[in-house]
Amino acid sequence: MTGLGSAIGFLTILPVGSRDPAGLASSRMWFPIVGLLLGVVLSGLDLLMHWGYPLFREEPYLFPPFLGAVFLVVVLIILTRALHLDGFMDSCDGLLGSFDRERRLEIMRDSHVGAFAVTGVAGLLLVKAAALVSLPSVGRMWVLLLFPCLSRWAMQLVLQVFPYVRSRGIATPFLERSGWWQLAAGLVVTLVATLALTGPFGLVLWGGATATGWGVGSWAAKQLGGTTGDVYGAVNEVVEAVVLALAAVLAHGLSDSLFAPIHEWAW
Repeated sequence: MTGLGSAIGFLTILPVGSRDPAGLASSRMWFPIVGLLLGVVLSGLDLLMHWGYPLFREEPYLFPPFLGAVFLVVVLIILTRALHLDGFMDSCDGLLGSFDRERRLEIMRDSHVGAFAVTGVAGLLLVKAAALVSLPSVGRMWVLLLFPCLSRWAMQLVLQVFPYVRSRGIATPFLERSGWWQLAAGLVVTLVATLALTGPFGLVLWGGATATGWGVGSWAAKQLGGTTGDVYGAVNEVVEAVVLALAAVLAHGLSDSLFAPIHEWAW
């Protein structure tokens, strides 16, 4: 439970837990749980922006749809104090230019942002907002609950699988203990949450999140010789956008009730 408090305190703006190395080292297994907690907040706010409870039918929207989507994106940024977004922007500046390894790492430590960061974050936020607007009312809540969990699972996966390139950095405390058992725990939590919240078709989202996280981590490792804390943030942000976009595309192309809890599929 110390690890859970540390995970919440590190990954969100909530002033709980501690930053001591022991707590952070045992916090990795809780990353998907923190994602679920963020999903609860987002889905609750989304319900409040509707008239009534439009879980299984269309309802008038209290906010204009795009304004509501942008509001949810902004809330998620605030709740995570832009930690992952900052890593994404630094990764854009360091990885997208034609630099050698040492220069890439130097750029990613620099607090200033360049053109790659600005254009990258603009595109990322647009994709998230557009995908949220495109999610149908039926099944929408379940996707909102799940996507932060899947992105933090992907971040946990990359943290475990790829080597950390810096001798000392923000992610160093997370690597103090062997994390394979923590990764296994995160995998179980994520798969159970995926099936419970979105049913069998949610496994497509899980597969997309896992493949995207692995792909971003592998590409960054080839550029840098390993990963950094900024790369973990980039993995989280890219996977969030991919999962939301994939859910919107699948629901639009197949059925607006595609993603529903597994008990509904049983019925």
